[in-house]
Amino acid sequence: MQMPEEFDVIVIGGGPSGSCAATFLSKAGKRVLLLDRATFPREKVCGDGISGSSVGILKEMGLLEKVNGIEHADMYGVTFSSPNGTVVHIPAKRADGFPPGFVCRREVFDNLLFQNAKSLCSRTIEGFLAEDFIRESGAVKGVRGSLDGKPLEFRAKVVVCADGAAGMTARKLGVNNASEAHQFAGIRAYYDNVLGMADRIEIHFVDGALPGYFWIFPLPGKRANVGLCMLVCDMKKRKVNLQALMNEIIAKNPIFAPRFKDSKRESPVKSWLLPVNTRKPKAAGNGYVLVGDTASLIDPFMGEGIGNALTSGKLAAKTILRALDEGDFSEKSLSRYDDELNGAISRQVKQNYRLQKMASSAFLTDFIIGRAKRSKYVQAAITDSLLDAEDYTRLTDPLFPIKALFL
Repeated sequence: MQMPEEFDVIVIGGGPSGSCAATFLSKAGKRVLLLDRATFPREKVCGDGISGSSVGILKEMGLLEKVNGIEHADMYGVTFSSPNGTVVHIPAKRADGFPPGFVCRREVFDNLLFQNAKSLCSRTIEGFLAEDFIRESGAVKGVRGSLDGKPLEFRAKVVVCADGAAGMTARKLGVNNASEAHQFAGIRAYYDNVLGMADRIEIHFVDGALPGYFWIFPLPGKRANVGLCMLVCDMKKRKVNLQALMNEIIAKNPIFAPRFKDSKRESPVKSWLLPVNTRKPKAAGNGYVLVGDTASLIDPFMGEGIGNALTSGKLAAKTILRALDEGDFSEKSLSRYDDELNGAISRQVKQNYRLQKMASSAFLTDFIIGRAKRSKYVQAAITDSLLDAEDYTRLTDPLFPIKALFL
């Protein structure tokens, strides 16, 4: 039997986290095998919003300028509305002149990242079905799977698991986040001829969906990604049908009905589960690391995952490069990635989990958005934390509620 081909690193999954890790590792001169079950470009069900933290890492990867060459819409702010109908528009900008965020269909955005990684990796295989890990003495040593029905095996010093919340890793390593209190359920569809959009993403807190929200993310022209998300536990407790609720919002809500009266839904309504970072598995073990949705890195308030996915890919690559230099691929060595990941996102998670709890109250949501309409201090706090994803000092200030009243 032919011996399995060997690499420094195998990356399972070519989404944002996997492609990011593969890019940084390949640029450092390592032999990287990138595997994905799909053939790119492929559709990915998502809200399509690309956050401020994503923009920063795309710039590091040398890809931010290339975004201008793909279909997308630059975003320069956010519009919020509260259950009582208060609407506030909050502008945002970056010091470097790049847009603080953008909206891009994942079929297009993921393909940009994947093709870039593919051009750098030692080998890339699309259409590969990962079926199990190669394990020796309690450590992951490679991947078994098939391509067009033909069995294949590959070995590596480290495996980066980027195959998502429902991928092979979740089953074989038991790292799936199955808690309904720590999962969002989301639905989305594409609509054409939605009126009243600007260069801002829209987050709308409506009765019946709290602490989730209804969103409108503008795409070029009058097209939009339109969706709704809720915590699974709340959805089941209240027996909410997400598609029925979204249809009702679009047809009957006085803010949205006029904007959708001449619109046309141009895609099926699709659903997915988002594993929230309030219950994150251990992200490293003997011979492997978890990145992206596999590590349950979805933001607990906004439901956004691309920024944390790219952050995890970058930090995983940094730790793996050090492990390769030291020749140590044990859990102890690779857990430095878990420590750095927690350090990078823990403050954001705590703050946004607090916001998630606040958003479960219509009264508090009405109050905060009402104050944001009048208070530059509250507007700056929201801009810093949700758009730039770099400054949480105002929202984490214990005196924030008092300052919100008077500043």
